[in-house]
Amino acid sequence: MEAKKINTVAVLAIALTGIIVSVLAASSLMTYQRVPNYGSVKSVGVGVYEDEGCTRNVTEIDWGFLIPGSGFTREVWIKNTGNVEIVLNMTTEGWSPAEVRNYLTLTWDCEGQVLNASQVIRAVFTLSVSETITETDIESFSFDIVITGIEHLA
Repeated sequence: MEAKKINTVAVLAIALTGIIVSVLAASSLMTYQRVPNYGSVKSVGVGVYEDEGCTRNVTEIDWGFLIPGSGFTREVWIKNTGNVEIVLNMTTEGWSPAEVRNYLTLTWDCEGQVLNASQVIRAVFTLSVSETITETDIESFSFDIVITGIEHLA
């Protein structure tokens, strides 16, 4: 009976030793290589400012009282806040009342302008008022100016 106990203990010890040796052998066969990565993420951004130093964001433009048949200008500063060259584009939206868009025209002098990363330029908006606006009952208006910077693919 005692010999049977020793054989079982011996078999268990040999099995455990085999498992440990197998694990150590398998781990010594494993290898890896670390590959560092680096790069830059392209970013496109446009900021609109009241001053050339770009310290005060433009949040609204008050055109005041408009005279039919006249044009009114406002100066702002546009900054490329991204890290790639962009091409500037301006559109309008959200006209209120909707029919006022038939009597007001907004233009600017920076359409298609290419801006390098971090470059700042002066932009002049001109709002022209049709003489025929007097034939309507429009007394006030609002709209949004949307300035877009699109990556310049040279």
